[in-house]
Amino acid sequence: MTTITNASFLSRPWPVITILALAVLLVKGAWFSASAVVPALTAEWGLDDASRAWLTMSVQLGFACGAFVSAVLGLADRWPSHRLFAGSAWAAALCTILIGLVANGPAPAVILRVLTGMALAGVYPVGMKIMATWTNRERGLAIGMLVGALTLGSASPHLLNVIGGIGDWQRTLLLAGGIAAVGGAIVAVAIREGPLQTAAPRFHWRHVTAILRERPILLANLGYLGHMWELYAAWTWLPLFLLASFEARGIAAYWAGLVAFAAIGIGGIGCIVAGALADWLGRTTITIASMAISSGCALVIGMTFGGNPWLTTGIALLWGLTIIADSAQFSTAISELAPPGLIGTALALQTSLGFLLTLITIWLIPPLVALVGWHWAFSILAIGPVIGMWAMMTLRRSPAAARLAGGRR
Repeated sequence: MTTITNASFLSRPWPVITILALAVLLVKGAWFSASAVVPALTAEWGLDDASRAWLTMSVQLGFACGAFVSAVLGLADRWPSHRLFAGSAWAAALCTILIGLVANGPAPAVILRVLTGMALAGVYPVGMKIMATWTNRERGLAIGMLVGALTLGSASPHLLNVIGGIGDWQRTLLLAGGIAAVGGAIVAVAIREGPLQTAAPRFHWRHVTAILRERPILLANLGYLGHMWELYAAWTWLPLFLLASFEARGIAAYWAGLVAFAAIGIGGIGCIVAGALADWLGRTTITIASMAISSGCALVIGMTFGGNPWLTTGIALLWGLTIIADSAQFSTAISELAPPGLIGTALALQTSLGFLLTLITIWLIPPLVALVGWHWAFSILAIGPVIGMWAMMTLRRSPAAARLAGGRR
C-alpha cells in the first residue's frame, strides 16, 4: 500500500491552493475587524460620520500605499513569498490586537488601521503570486478561490462580533487578530512557491506608461474600477444599513450581524462559481452579468429599508453573491492581456488604483444618508457597475479579447 507523505501532498497544485485560500480567509478578518464593531465604538468614543468612515478608509489607504511600495521595491522577489506572507499576516494581527488592547479613541485606531492595511498588502497580492506559481490552467477558478477566501474572511468579523457579544468590541478585535496570526503560521509552515515560479523584472516607471498605452488593459482596468466603486462601500455600510433597518422593525441587533456576515460571506461562493464559469463561458460574459445584477441590487435595496426583513435579507444576499463574483476575473484578465514581463506591474497598478477609488465611495455614503436617507444612499453605487459593463462590452468586441480564457470572451 502506498503512503502519501505530507511532502508529496503539498507538491500538488490544488492542495496547496486550498491551504493557501484557508490562510487568506483567516488573515483577511483583520480588514473589517474594526468596521464590524463601529456601533459599539460610536457609543464608546462618540464617533461622527467621518471618524466611522476612516476606520475602513484608513485600511484602504494603507493597502494601496503598501501594494505600490511593495511593487516598487520588488519585495515579493527579494524575499521568499511564504515568509513575506507570514510576516505581513503577523504584523496585521499585531496591529489589530493592539487596537483592542490600547486604543482609547479614533486617532490611535486609525493609525493602527493604516498600518494594518499596509501589512495586508503583503498577504493577498503575495498569495496571488504564490498561487500563480502552482497553476496555469483553470486560473480563473484558482484566483476565484482566493478571492472567495478573501470575501469570507472579510465577512468573518461580523460573525465574531455576534459570537463575542454585540458591544464587546475588544473581544472581537482580539479574536480577529489571533485568527490572522494562525493564518500566517499556516503559510510559514506549509506553503512554498511552485514549479512555475519566474523572476519578475524590476519596477520601472516606463512599465506604467507602457501599460497605460494598452487599450485592452485600460478597458479591463475600467471594468475593475467600476466594480471597486461599488464593492467596498457596500461591504462597509451594508451592516449598518441592516442594523438600522432591523431596529426600525424592532429586531435584535445580533440578527443584523448574522445577515451582514451571510451577505458578505456568500460572495465567496459567488467567486468560486464565477471563476469556474468564466473559464468555460468567458471573462467578459461573467463580469457583465455580475455587474448587471449587483447594480440592480444597489438601486433597489434601499427601498426595503424598515420594511419586510425577509425581503431586505434576500436582496442583501443576492447583492453579496454578485458584487464580488466578478472580482477575480478582472485580475485574471489583466494576467492574460498584459505582456508577460509586465504582469506583476499591471496587477499592482490595477490594485492600487482600485483601492484608492474606494476611498471616495466609502466617504460618500454617510453624507448621502444624511441627505436622502438609507432609501436612496446606495443608488449612487450603481454608477460604477454600469460604466464597468460598458468597458467590458467594449473589450468583448476587441480582437484582444481572444486572449481571454483561451478565446472564450
